Amino acid sequence: MMKLKPKPLTKKSNFVKKIIALLTLTTSISINLIAQFSPEYELFKEKYPNSQAVILNNEVTYYIQLIKDEIDIKVESVEEILYTGPSAKFASKESVQHSTFFNLVSINASTFVYSNGKYTEHKVKEFKESDELSGSIFHDDTKTTSFIYPYMSEGVKTKLTKVEKITNPRFLLSHFLGNYSPIIHNKLTIVVDKAIKLKFKTFNFNDLPIIHSETEKKGNIIYSWEVNNIDKFESEEKSTSVRTRLPHVVPYITEYTTKKGETIKLLNDVSGLYNWYYSLVNGLNADGNNSELKLIVDSLTKNKTSDTEKVKAIYYWAQQNIKYVAFEYALGGFIPRKATDVFNKKFGDCKDNSNILFEMLKIANLDGHLTWIGTRSIPYKYTDVPTPLSDNHMILTYINEKDTLFLDATGRYYKLGIPSSFIQGKEALVGIDENNFKIITVPIMPPETTIAKDSVYLYLDKKTVKGKGNLYLTGYNKIDLYNYFERIKTPKEITEFFNTNLRKGSNKFLVENFVEKNKYDYDEPYEVDYDFSIDDYITSSEKEIYINMNLSKKILEYKLKEDRKNDFEVDFKNINQSINVLEIPSGYEISYLPENFEQKNEFYSASINYEQKDNQIIYNNQIVLNFIVLKQENHASFNEFLKQLSKAFKESVVLKKISN
Repeated sequence: MMKLKPKPLTKKSNFVKKIIALLTLTTSISINLIAQFSPEYELFKEKYPNSQAVILNNEVTYYIQLIKDEIDIKVESVEEILYTGPSAKFASKESVQHSTFFNLVSINASTFVYSNGKYTEHKVKEFKESDELSGSIFHDDTKTTSFIYPYMSEGVKTKLTKVEKITNPRFLLSHFLGNYSPIIHNKLTIVVDKAIKLKFKTFNFNDLPIIHSETEKKGNIIYSWEVNNIDKFESEEKSTSVRTRLPHVVPYITEYTTKKGETIKLLNDVSGLYNWYYSLVNGLNADGNNSELKLIVDSLTKNKTSDTEKVKAIYYWAQQNIKYVAFEYALGGFIPRKATDVFNKKFGDCKDNSNILFEMLKIANLDGHLTWIGTRSIPYKYTDVPTPLSDNHMILTYINEKDTLFLDATGRYYKLGIPSSFIQGKEALVGIDENNFKIITVPIMPPETTIAKDSVYLYLDKKTVKGKGNLYLTGYNKIDLYNYFERIKTPKEITEFFNTNLRKGSNKFLVENFVEKNKYDYDEPYEVDYDFSIDDYITSSEKEIYINMNLSKKILEYKLKEDRKNDFEVDFKNINQSINVLEIPSGYEISYLPENFEQKNEFYSASINYEQKDNQIIYNNQIVLNFIVLKQENHASFNEFLKQLSKAFKESVVLKKISN
């Protein structure tokens, strides 16, 4: 046999061989680096086996000084994180936001990789700054500085240090002492000139080992809050906001004294906050250049017999014609744009929408009141936290002898008298005039406001159930549906939507046709009539037919985990009703009708009723959720309620052939 002699290595093949060897060595080094874990990693991996990361150190220090009778605020922070799980590779991208009010003075970041018994630092070399709304036609002064941590993998540490300057003394931030990762050390320190007075509000401290101190040194008061070695807090679906659960401190400056002895008040109480807010909106539409807007208002209010009807016409017009766009620039985050500018551009943020409503009501000789309010993600009362941290939204309030109406034109399809779902139960800071305001709590709408009633007539065709249905929606259900409809346009998308959202019985449910009523109407309920079929739904034998008339069991999806830690939150209270009428097939009679079911307490209720009337079986199921937040102590009883309801849902009607 002839043997093939290998060709002599050329310079090119030698070069390739060296490259391969280098790549092999580099890969080997990388694997070796990744494979080595520090004793620190081993300790915390064992201590917190269910965590992907551990916050080793989080320290924030405020330096609040009086310089030439002006408050100067510098914030230094450092954060060190050890990654103890494979999700580390997804944490390489990081960013920091800053703006006119929160200037980023300096930033440094590094990754520390453990190898050969020590950590090696790899500094981030490139930081990219961009507009937060880059690509948008709207300008926003919020900037994002982004960067990438190198060599991210399980076992590495990251360190981020930054220095920021707060340019408005009303904007001190809250500091969280807990996190969704375990924390080894967390400390807030505030070093403040004695001429500057601070107040603090603490939340959710409970029995945590938080150490607080207050000392005086060289003309400064030093406040600190420190916590060590606390486990992570649980992040769970449909929980209330982090501010209701995580321990945190809210500091704010109440007043300061100048060198001349003059006391300048800032946020000493709610009046201090309101006075500043009012200064930002006072005289906003003073130019009076609103002739076109006046024509619109006159046409809207013509022939309206009551003030409430006029308010409704103006409110609905604003919802339909002024597009909501969230954008800000410096104090533009707090000062509305002129009503005429909003009218001409046909878009605006919450303040702009509120201001054009204010001006339109004024043209109609009606008094609207600019109103500051926080969404449900902010749990503070104004009397507890009289700072801009208590609100993040603006609406308009209309008050007459009978009603207080909260008008939020940033949404669409809100019927007059129904506030935005996300401000229910919240305190509203209602501006009256330069020196007067009211704090009014927005009501939580009762379940009767939001009804979903699905009524169907059923008949059997062999093993297929066929029927005609009518869906009837009011309140927040209707509003959510309308907003969703704006995102789907094609007949195919709409049909798929109905097949999914009207589904009952099984996944073989099929909508065959539908007709909508009152679509996009503000005041009338939305309805859709539809024909449907459910293949292979019934079970039958030679002499009997079994049919489960509990066609919708969506409420069971609310079952909560037994070890759930957080309160359970929904968007709104509501009533869901199913009325199913079954035509008994010719030659059959009822052999078994399930017992009626009813459970009720102050938070939720359910009832199932079966009734025979002539040749029909009428099934009526009503479920009422009378809460938007269900406290953790009520979760076990709620799950038991769902368990009993689930048993009732398994009951079937039995029909038998009539003997000859």
